[in-house]
Amino acid sequence: MGDLLSRVPDEPPGQQRLDVPPGLPAVLGHDAVGLPARHGRRLLSRLPHTGCVYADTEWMWWIVPAGSDQDLEWPLPAYYSRGAYVPAAGARLIHWPEDSSPYTPPIPLYLTVCQITGVAPAWARVGTRSAQGV
Repeated sequence: MGDLLSRVPDEPPGQQRLDVPPGLPAVLGHDAVGLPARHGRRLLSRLPHTGCVYADTEWMWWIVPAGSDQDLEWPLPAYYSRGAYVPAAGARLIHWPEDSSPYTPPIPLYLTVCQITGVAPAWARVGTRSAQGV
């Protein structure tokens, strides 16, 4: 029969994986962006479209497509988690998307996080005229 526990992937100690609920396609893979709950409540009310959102007593977590950290510097106190392994225990789904996508679009999320935290967006300059000296 084999050991059932040997087939269950290990979560890093002290972390929880936020899985996309059954029935929602996550074909792009998924990561998570977290903010302390005091900022998260404001963020949730400002976004035009929100996918799955999880929360525990201290943090709120938005599901984003995998790789949404590429060329972006998420400002503190935001926490970007590849693979949606978050330093939480008992986070639960608090917001179901209005459509069939589990994702919150990362660029509006990033811009709103920057606005709430008072940090100017930091865009990668690769390929721009100023970066090429033109």
